[in-house]
Amino acid sequence: MVEEVRNIHRRVLPNGLTIITEEMEHIRSVCIGVWIKTGSRDEDPQWNGISHFVEHMVFKGTKHRTAEGIARQVDSIGGNMDAFTAKECVCFNMKVLDEHLPVAIDILGDLVLNPVFAVNDITRERGVIIEEIKMDEDSPDYLVHEIFTQNFWKDHPLGKPILGTKDTVRRFERDPVLDFYGQRFSPGNLVICAAGHLKHQKFEELVGQHFDHMKPVKNGFHSPPPKVAPRIVMRNKKSLEQVQICVGVPAHPIAHQRRHASYILNTVLGGGMSSRLFQNIRERQGLAYAIYSDLSPYRDTGCLAVYAGTSRESAAKVVQSIVSEFRQLKTEMVPEEELRRAKDQLKGSLMLSLESSTARMSNLARQEMYFDHFYGLDELIAKIESVSAEEVRALANEFFQTDSIAVTILGNLNGLKLTRSQLAC
Repeated sequence: MVEEVRNIHRRVLPNGLTIITEEMEHIRSVCIGVWIKTGSRDEDPQWNGISHFVEHMVFKGTKHRTAEGIARQVDSIGGNMDAFTAKECVCFNMKVLDEHLPVAIDILGDLVLNPVFAVNDITRERGVIIEEIKMDEDSPDYLVHEIFTQNFWKDHPLGKPILGTKDTVRRFERDPVLDFYGQRFSPGNLVICAAGHLKHQKFEELVGQHFDHMKPVKNGFHSPPPKVAPRIVMRNKKSLEQVQICVGVPAHPIAHQRRHASYILNTVLGGGMSSRLFQNIRERQGLAYAIYSDLSPYRDTGCLAVYAGTSRESAAKVVQSIVSEFRQLKTEMVPEEELRRAKDQLKGSLMLSLESSTARMSNLARQEMYFDHFYGLDELIAKIESVSAEEVRALANEFFQTDSIAVTILGNLNGLKLTRSQLAC
């Protein structure tokens, strides 16, 4: 069956693999993505980080190409190839000129279907990823988010780091890697998307040539929804000049019907230079250089978190200023003019973000993974426009509860204390 919305075509092959394309007549590029619909949250705790490890390993050589051969061939057509692992998916993608589409699919198909996982490559890559973990641990804003997430969804795979830990990575040998690969890289767990200057029929034939022979595998993973642990965590790290702060509350899952009001709430609170947090804490009080809020929705839960970097002396004041913004959003309606600005900001960034073939390709994959149909831009804009100030206030009252606020503070704390009563909102 092929659904046609705008110029989006969707087809599921007999073995369960989903193919989606969006034809964009006015550009010369094509971006192709091979998406695996499970990520780090679907790992066993002892193999934490293995999705990311396998994502690295497929680039180390296939039955037909060496690692250098892959890199040379991509460069020879002027392509960009990339991959990433997230909590709920893994993606391998490549952007090329339309004329190089068959080569791109051949390379991506080879990577995904024929990796060799050589023992010496596995040993070497363990070392590389341990260095990557160390590099991230040296980055304080990354570290505070990681500590926050691990405590917010404590004892649940969603809270575990995508890269894994030094201990789990050291355990990765060829057998568990092959076992994991065999389970996850199965047709029912794959979505292949492309956006750009292409014809659906031709793309489908190319994908079929490579992926048709894949055998279906039963894999019913999906970890249970996590419970939130709203704790106050103080972590001392003497070497840091700044105190890093993360303040977060539970939010709605990604496909929740009130998600558009969440976007607006986040935009008003800390989504840009005109946001309340930026204007109040940076511009008026001069307490932080970096401050923003961010929405992280997943399939069955979500988090709205505020990040700030400040001095130890100002840390308590920054937390209290953040909480007072929560309080104000609960008690007072967002003024009409501010609501208008937030809607226009969201619409503008949404439209700008969908101008590239890469963004369109990612958008197709996410809609396939989380929603039951493809939302056109006009439909999204109408949903954003329909959000009222009353809805935003109701959502603030639902999200910002004193007992559900989690805080992580990292830095040279030197006796800094924070109690639940300071979070009263």
